[in-house]
Amino acid sequence: MVSTLPDTRAILDRLIAFPTVSRSGNRDLVDYVRALVEPAGARVDLTDDGNSANMWISVGPDDAPGLILSGHSDVVPVAGQDWSRDPFRLHGEDGRLYGRGTADMKGFLASAIHAVLIAARRPLETPLHLAISFDEEIGCIGVRSLLPLLAARPLRPLLVWIGEPTGLALATGHKGKAAFRVTATGRAAHSALTPQGLNAIHLAADFIGVLRAVQDDLIARTVPDPAYDVGYSTIHVGTIRGGEALNIVPATCTMEFEIRNLAADDPLTIEAEIARRTGAIVAPWRERFPEAAIVIEQVNAYPGLDTRHPGALALARAVSGYNDAAIKLAFGTEGGLFAQTLGVPAVICGPGSMDQGHKADEFVTEDQLARCDAMLMRLIDRLEAGLGSVFPMQD
Repeated sequence: MVSTLPDTRAILDRLIAFPTVSRSGNRDLVDYVRALVEPAGARVDLTDDGNSANMWISVGPDDAPGLILSGHSDVVPVAGQDWSRDPFRLHGEDGRLYGRGTADMKGFLASAIHAVLIAARRPLETPLHLAISFDEEIGCIGVRSLLPLLAARPLRPLLVWIGEPTGLALATGHKGKAAFRVTATGRAAHSALTPQGLNAIHLAADFIGVLRAVQDDLIARTVPDPAYDVGYSTIHVGTIRGGEALNIVPATCTMEFEIRNLAADDPLTIEAEIARRTGAIVAPWRERFPEAAIVIEQVNAYPGLDTRHPGALALARAVSGYNDAAIKLAFGTEGGLFAQTLGVPAVICGPGSMDQGHKADEFVTEDQLARCDAMLMRLIDRLEAGLGSVFPMQD
């Protein structure tokens, strides 16, 4: 069998050269991919958002439900990281391919684009779609403008295959995430007269105590899900800022925290419990300091994923060749949004490891990329034969 790795590697070389750091735009990458797949016969639609765009690429019949391969084109920044080589130039050494995004997740995108080029020459019974999004790394932002358009189409997809790095293990779920900004308001005063003021940092510290107490309750009442590295919902404070000078009682303090929830835990219920306990922090101060407040504002959220569709899991196992117990991911993906918006199953399986993502000298191995190519070729064989019998409940 002739290896498809050189073709995929050549595509990956081009993808890595586009410095598509989140919020910086991906139009050059989009133009490159479009020029590559359209001459092969693929149909391409774009959802524009200024300097960025989502891509929807299709091959095969347009009158049948298809299968979606999905990946994001943006990468995390390299600033402050000690790279030993140019992060935006693919570099191969000792069976590893180095560059920003090789693992997360341009390696999968290169393999998926190559699969589209192959599938365009095959008489598919079931169509193949490739969704390429932007700004996933900052909260699955970009794909949200694509999903309503897909939901309005007359045919639902059969399955969404998210190519985030799992070492080609099959993942059937991930936690949801909700991010919040908190503003604590007190009253300024000279630090020599501290009782005349209300220290906003102290209010924020009491709020953190509430978060820790709610976290303890979640741990105590949860039977851990063994498919996760951390089998319970978590609460985490990531930033806190307050105060201007040591001799001023601070009037404001801000922080950011997140909830990463199991599918069984409703994040709105967790948020409501946090808000209820927060009221008890502020209430005793309101008579003397009417401005006293702790305001919680949700700034972003995406749902978790917990796929149990028998047909989807059977197909994913057959195509991936993964026969061990399915895993669930600590990090989020666009899979939860696809499943929630379209009402279809989603799985996660892609080359590389997140242990290499988001850090200096990120890499994917040549072996993982070759295995991903082989996996997608098996998928194309299935699409040529048709998937109707695997998903008989689809209408």
